[in-house]
Formats: sequence, C-alpha cells, structure tokens
Amino acid sequence: MRAAEEMITEPVATEEKAPPRRRIHPADVAVPVGFLLLAIVVMIQLWIDPNGRVLASNDDDHGVFLFVLAHAERVVFDGASLFFEDRLNAPVGVNMMANTSILALSLPLAPVTHFLGAGVSVAILITLGLAGTGYAWYWVLSRHLVESRLAAAIGGAFCGFAPTMVSHANGHVNFVNQYVVPFIVWQVLRLREPGRAVRGGVILGLLIVVQCFINEETLLFTALTLGVFVLAYGIMRRDVVREVWRRFLAGLGVAAATSGALLAYPLWYQFFAPGNYHGQPFSPDMYVTDLASLVGFARQSLAGNAALTREMSVSATEDNTFFGPIGFVMIVVSVVMLWRSAAARAAAIAGLVLLLMSLGPVLKVFGHDTGIPLPFGLISHVPIIDLVSVTRFAMVPATVAGVLLALAADRIGTSRHRKLFWVGMTLALVPLIPKPLPVVEGQPMPPFLTQGTYKTYVADDRTLVTVPLPEVTTGRVGMRWATLMNLDYATPRGYFMGPADPPHDDTGSWNAPRRFTSDLLWRVREYGQVPRLSDDDRARITADLVYWRAGVVVLIPGGRNPEAQRAVLVDALGEPELVGGVEIWDVRDLPVPPR
Repeated sequence: MRAAEEMITEPVATEEKAPPRRRIHPADVAVPVGFLLLAIVVMIQLWIDPNGRVLASNDDDHGVFLFVLAHAERVVFDGASLFFEDRLNAPVGVNMMANTSILALSLPLAPVTHFLGAGVSVAILITLGLAGTGYAWYWVLSRHLVESRLAAAIGGAFCGFAPTMVSHANGHVNFVNQYVVPFIVWQVLRLREPGRAVRGGVILGLLIVVQCFINEETLLFTALTLGVFVLAYGIMRRDVVREVWRRFLAGLGVAAATSGALLAYPLWYQFFAPGNYHGQPFSPDMYVTDLASLVGFARQSLAGNAALTREMSVSATEDNTFFGPIGFVMIVVSVVMLWRSAAARAAAIAGLVLLLMSLGPVLKVFGHDTGIPLPFGLISHVPIIDLVSVTRFAMVPATVAGVLLALAADRIGTSRHRKLFWVGMTLALVPLIPKPLPVVEGQPMPPFLTQGTYKTYVADDRTLVTVPLPEVTTGRVGMRWATLMNLDYATPRGYFMGPADPPHDDTGSWNAPRRFTSDLLWRVREYGQVPRLSDDDRARITADLVYWRAGVVVLIPGGRNPEAQRAVLVDALGEPELVGGVEIWDVRDLPVPPR
C-alpha cells in the first residue's frame, strides 16, 4: 500500500534516471501463462469447434460478434466501408459506429476471420481478453502499486476472472477485452507528474481512442470512476491538489484534444449518420443490479447454482457482482485495512458510487422491487447514460475490489493477523474459480451455401432471405449463416442496434423496422398457426420481397414450427425446390428497385 500512496502523493523529478537492469521475476512468466491456461479452461468447450458451436448462455450476442468480425473481414479484403455495413439489414444497412463494432480488435483479426472463420476469431478474442485483462492489471499493480508479486497476481486474477468477467465471456467480446483500462488509469494518475502534461496527455489520448474502438461503455465507466476518484481524493488531500492541479488539468486538456481530433468523425458518424439512434429499447429499471447479488455466487463460479442465481440476475451475461458471502466480507476487510490511505478510500468511494448507480432507480432485493427510490432515478435519462445497461455499472466495483484485495494482500506482510487474512482470502476466492462456459451445437450450414450454389441467386445486387427471418432470438440461425460466410451475400433484417422506425421514431431497437411479412412469419413461428392468406396479403408479401431485393428465399430446416412456416411460404410463393439440402423459392423474377 505504501507504493500506491507514494505514487499519488510524492513529487516526481523532472529528470528521470535510467532504471537498473533487472532479471525477469519468475512470477512475470508464471502469471501470464497461468492466466492464459485458465482462460483456455473457461473457453475449452468452444475451442473444440469454434465455427460449429455457439455459447449457450447468449447465442444472440455471440452472433452479433460473428457479424462485426465478418464486417471487418469485408473492410480488409473487399474494401467495404469502415463505419457502415450494407450486407445486413438490406437494403438499409447498419451504422457500425452505432453498434459495438470492436474495430480495434476485429480489423487485426481479419486474416484469421477470412481464412479460419469468425468463430475462431471469437474464441481467440474472448480467451485473450480474459487472460490479457488479468495480466494487464497484474503488470500495473506489480510495477506501480504493490511490492508483492503474489498480491499483484491476486488483483490481476480478480480483475480478469471475477464473476462479472466470466459472465460477460458468454458472448460479450467487448467487455472481456479490458486490458487497455489499467493503462488508462495509470496514465491519468501520472498526469500529476512534472513535465508530463504533453507527453502523458498524448499517450492518454491515444489509449482513449483505442478503448473507444474496443468498447465505449467500458470507457464511460472508466471515466466516471476516475472522475469520482479524483474528486474524492481531492477533497481528502487538498494539499496534493494545490500542488498538482495545473499540470493535471493541462494533461487532461492535451488528452481531450488528442482523442477529440481522432474521434471527431467516427463519433459524428455514430450519432448523426444514417442508422443512428437514441436511447435503449428498454426502460432503465428493467436491467438493474440486485442487492442480494453482492453475497451470491454467479452461475459460472465453482460454488454457483444457476437456479438460485437467476433470482438475482437479469441474464447469464450480466452476473456483474456475485462476490460470495466471504468474498464480500474480505472486500470490506480490505477497505478497513486500507482506510488510513486516502487513495484507497477514494477508490472505495468510486466503486461504491458506481455500485449505487447499478442498482437503478428502485432498490431490488432477491428479485423483488422494494419500492425504495434510489438516486439513479434522477439521472437515468441523461444523454449517454441512457445508452447504458444500468446493471453494467457494477462491473466497476468488481474491478475496484480486485485492486483493493491486491493492496490489502500487499499490506498484510508479516502482520500477526496474516494467517487469518490468508484463510479468509482462500475461502473467498476458491468458490469463485470459474467453470467452463456451456455451449450448444450450431445448426450446420447446408451445401447450398458451402458449395457456393447460392451465388447464382444473389447476383445483380439481390439478397438471400432466410426464414425464419434474421431477428434477435427468433432468427439467429439465418444471421449466423450469413456471418460465417463472411457476409458474402446480403440479407434483410438482423440483430443489431438501430432506430425503431425512422424517421418517425429514432429510439434504439434490436430489430429492423417492422414490416407485414416479418410480423406474419414471426407469429407463425411462435404460435404454429397457419393463416389463410388473402390476395392482399400475398401482394404485401411480394412487396416486402421486392423491398428486400430478394433473389431467393431459403427455409431453414428444423427449429420451431417449420411446417407452419413452410405452409405460409407455399401459399404465398408456390411449391419450393430442394437445392443443396434446403428448400428454396427462386424469386429472381421479381423486380429490383433502384437504390
């Protein structure tokens, strides 16, 4: 803890001496190797067949990241637009800056996606994201904040493999790749040093740009946390503020100018170009942190029970706290141990504020609304804040907890209470060891696609329409097929974020604007009832196919109520052909509307 406190309070000389040459510490090799092996264990079931399997707890978002990786492959290999994709949601397209496009990750992996498939890229990114985040925190902790390598390893392991991180590994590629965050934090703290306003500000600005192209939500959380930390620390240590505030603000100004110049156009595209939206397709109180989850176990923790966890969590990808009863106690113990340090108190306050935000506008305990209002209700509709899933603010206290546990482990040293501390730490961390993530077998692609037969039908700028139509949850197979083909053909609709019904309603939506045919086929799939189509209904179906620029309609085998869906298509389009393992309707005789 002494190193952490000196890092913030002690002045730094303007002339830096060359550091002495050091031998590589064995832990500096063992820790990243251990983290990588643990990440592989977590992802092992997907690694067995990355392109053939799907993460079971969130196959929808798994599909989204297959899509963004396929988009990057098109950018690199086909010269497609960087910030826009016209092969999904045809003929309108998707604003990629308004979606989680992870361009800083997807573009470097474009060759992997091209030659090995987007599924392999997803497996690589989640595996390296978990291990890399843990190692990045280990590196910053061991070099700058603690003296004990064991303490740094504990902090890194918690930051990289806490229940919230393993939970988001069920498909959220963006949230598990947080290895830039500790360096952003470190560079912000270093702005207090003399002579670093320009150099440090530029470095910080570049890190902000990289993080923006990995995940903007994480960047927002980091900024909010650092803001609360700096404010709390400044109130407690006014003497330090008087010493460093000018150069600190100057460095922030340089960072803002650097990142602002580089992000000006991408952010304009995100918020003002076609496909932009405002707000989320759900109210702020729909996805919040349950207070009971602070002492519960996540479903992917060694001690987790899925049935019990479901009472305290909105989904398997949002187990954002779940420290366990002893884990929660050890976090509190760590805060008490470090309380004399203003830096530790400020960190704890920052984590507490973000935890309070994650609870939403009304307190929920074990799945039940208590009716107790909370402060978040006052800011829930503030721009930018209204784009965030509220429960994800709880990812911050999980990271803060990892740092505090590392600082406490470093401080315990030879204290007479050290045996009790390490017993508590063991009982806290062992139940949180992650289990391998569950997977399901994805529906294989038919020879109609794999043998290239489809190309005949999608020439002349036509689209391939799969039924069920690509939608969130109900049409994931069609979207997965398109993305595993690296978007070699265009398809209508899809799962992405865009305006609900432009230009009348620009509220964020997970679906393309409703159309007669999409609504009809959705009802048929859901309920299995075959309607009797009128001539007007058939005309509206034809009009939608023309709007979608359809060249061929493909019925996906299996799924829910396939015979009912087939009956509707036969009524509307006639008898299908069996080509390449699937039934298709050739609609190339329909006109193609001008762009």
